[in-house]
Amino acid sequence: MTERVKLDHGHVRDLLRGMIRIRRFEEACHQLYTQEKIRGFLHLYDGEEAVAVGVSAALEARDRVVSTYREHGHALARGVSMESALAEMYGKATGCAGGRGGSMHFFDAETNLYGGNAIVGGGLPLAVGLGLGDRMLGQDRVTACFFGDGALAEGEFHEAMNLAALWTLPVLFVLENNLYAMGSAVARVQANTDFVPRAASYGMPAESVDGNDVVAVEAATRRLVDAIRAGAGPQFLECRTYRTRPHSMFDTEKYRDKAEVAEWRKRSPIARFQGWLLDNNLMHQGEVEAIEAEVEAQIANAVAACEQAPWEPVEDLLRHVVAETRPAPPEPASPAPPVDITYRECCRQAITEALLRDDRVFMMGEDIGAYGGCYAVSMGLLAEFGPDRIRDTPLSESAFTGAGIGAALVGTRPIVEIMTVNFSLLALDQILNTAATIRHMSAGQFGVPLVIRMATGAGRQLAAQHSHSLEAFFAHIPGLRVVAPATLEDARGMLWTALQDPDPVIILEHVMLYNMAGRIAANAGAVDIDRAVIRRPGRDVTLIAWSHSLWKALEAAEALAGEGIEAEVIDLRSLRPLDEATLVASVTRTRRAVVVDEGWRTGSLSAEIAARLQEACFWHLDAPVARVCTAEVPVPYPKHLEAAALPQVADIIAAVKALAGVVP
Repeated sequence: MTERVKLDHGHVRDLLRGMIRIRRFEEACHQLYTQEKIRGFLHLYDGEEAVAVGVSAALEARDRVVSTYREHGHALARGVSMESALAEMYGKATGCAGGRGGSMHFFDAETNLYGGNAIVGGGLPLAVGLGLGDRMLGQDRVTACFFGDGALAEGEFHEAMNLAALWTLPVLFVLENNLYAMGSAVARVQANTDFVPRAASYGMPAESVDGNDVVAVEAATRRLVDAIRAGAGPQFLECRTYRTRPHSMFDTEKYRDKAEVAEWRKRSPIARFQGWLLDNNLMHQGEVEAIEAEVEAQIANAVAACEQAPWEPVEDLLRHVVAETRPAPPEPASPAPPVDITYRECCRQAITEALLRDDRVFMMGEDIGAYGGCYAVSMGLLAEFGPDRIRDTPLSESAFTGAGIGAALVGTRPIVEIMTVNFSLLALDQILNTAATIRHMSAGQFGVPLVIRMATGAGRQLAAQHSHSLEAFFAHIPGLRVVAPATLEDARGMLWTALQDPDPVIILEHVMLYNMAGRIAANAGAVDIDRAVIRRPGRDVTLIAWSHSLWKALEAAEALAGEGIEAEVIDLRSLRPLDEATLVASVTRTRRAVVVDEGWRTGSLSAEIAARLQEACFWHLDAPVARVCTAEVPVPYPKHLEAAALPQVADIIAAVKALAGVVP
């Protein structure tokens, strides 16, 4: 069915030219790699040009593209210039991502290229999120997501397909089935190599096409894109093709026969289309030679430009990790009369106010709607705001977290709730490899204003798999902000500030705090999420804690005061970035410090804090920095063993008194 592709002279010339540009560019990259101008992994697109060119011909400039680590062809077909693409391969500052992404991570905001992704299947949830954001903002755009056959074995493929179909999102899933995932032939690793029914099993229209026939690819893409624009929801297109070069430049190709490669080279999409044009007098040989000469000149110019292009200065190393500017929290209003409230209710009020204040805000997660949330934080919000803004998701942490990232990229303000911190490990790929890195890898072209809430901690006899304190995992990652509200005011106000942040913020809510009750001003508002707070002044020792452990530290300080030891208690609040200035100032005065950490001692956040204090305060310390941590054991189920494993008030008091007898 090619009737929807207008095969006039100009269009067929553009199709052929597009494929030749990609092929010659790849050949030049291969040569430059052998000259060590390009380093790292290099995955060439040779043999698959008809897919990139055919799909791109059916898209419009406003549409979005998510790619894979073999994305050079997609980038060029979308309109990224050769100079910009090659400079990125060199790692030069003039590259489409400022040289920070390299071959596997092209980003280009001007052409709506949302990045190559080096994690197999990792781009699928992101594409779902781009479609979700466009749907919620009323944008008439399609997101095309390219991925290889290897991704079909990843859980993220199934999670993303299900979520896109469930929410009828405007996403075109383009499978480039080149028969090999690295060295794994499809027939060796897939129980069923008929991939179209996989999409159909989610109720998604799907079809398969000869991926070496550029006209067939364009025709199929136009049909599917038209259906998406008409509101039919996501579509799936399998393009059967073949990569005629190794998986990467490190690949010795021991896994396939040379005869097989040679046979597929005869089916080259360029030779096939070019021969058809010449045989049917739609072009003549002189035009083909003119295109080749034009492309060779472009490549020569691009190489010359790259050789002269500047490197990014070393002084800029730390740029684009987080946004260079952030809005300040609003000035607090004059306090209204206090009201009785719980920590849980503070969290709910914060979400409610955010939804009322900004139409771009929505929340999604498992069982947050009809069920009301695992910890009842979102109880009643579905009835008040409806299913578009309180979105129940499948049990697919990676997909809905990635969807939150994509939706944030297009201008919404998502709140993603991960039921417990344990489940966040299922979404760690999206948090670490996407949310935390996009700003850096795109040289600041894209930011992720996303809030991720999750319950954390132990104390309710939930046993080993639901009692983790994994703050150190997230505090380790550049590009994230990590906060832990311990007080009612912070539970109410941190979300407000986090939603204004241009970067991803993780909010850790301790399960033992949800029932905590107290009184706060009825109009309590935004708080500064970057600063630690002294909750109790003292002169003899500094107790540093956060989240639920803060209250144990305060109780210990009261007991110590009865023995003449005045402990200063600091609520860390922000786990990344650490407010080192407040910590150092306190310890410089008290000359002693104890860090209370519900995480395990080995590799803990308390270890980082202790190291920083001993680097900054060594000559002021009268004793080594002490730590009170959870025992090195999976948190047990029995109440007495759970209590023995976790830091307790008595442990904190003992640690203070053990500071070599130097505490007065």
